[in-house]
Amino acid sequence: MDFSGKYTTFKREELMQEVQMHMSERRFAHVLGVEKMAIALAAKYGESEEKASIAALTHDYAKERPDEEFELIIKRDGYDQDLLNYGNAIWHGLVGASMVQRELGIEDEEILEAIRLHTTGAAKMSLLDKIIYVADYIEPGRNFPGVKEAREIALIDLDEAVAYETKHTLQHLIEQEQKIYPKTIETYNYWVVGKVD
Repeated sequence: MDFSGKYTTFKREELMQEVQMHMSERRFAHVLGVEKMAIALAAKYGESEEKASIAALTHDYAKERPDEEFELIIKRDGYDQDLLNYGNAIWHGLVGASMVQRELGIEDEEILEAIRLHTTGAAKMSLLDKIIYVADYIEPGRNFPGVKEAREIALIDLDEAVAYETKHTLQHLIEQEQKIYPKTIETYNYWVVGKVD
């Protein structure tokens, strides 16, 4: 797929190279898997395949940056300081989006929001947000109990896929006795328990 120039000045190959320089081989293989899945979901549900491709290629752009770099940005750029009590799993989406914006010049708010929310989700998610959130979970390289079912659900009902992923992610975090970011609970309450405002 060639990019139109509407959302990024990079051609697809250039953006891939730029992203690849910031991560391990394993991480880059994951990113390409997410892109493949995101494009397929975008085609199915009527989202821009180009936007899905760009968001997927850049969603983990900051994943392997040192903690110190994130901490500096959180302290410097007016983020909620409570973020410092979490770690890379939360930071690389939320703070990573600003790195994508600053370093890659991607300004499209929908793409940036999809990057911000790809690990935590949110009660209010756009179609693109849902696509990246789900594609990240079910990309072809993923192999864990329930992933096959998650893939099947994603091809039938994207909202159900968001609910399935959220529920299983939360169960996993609880089993691991990990700190749960409030937005993940908000996502659970909305998508799993019931879409009540």
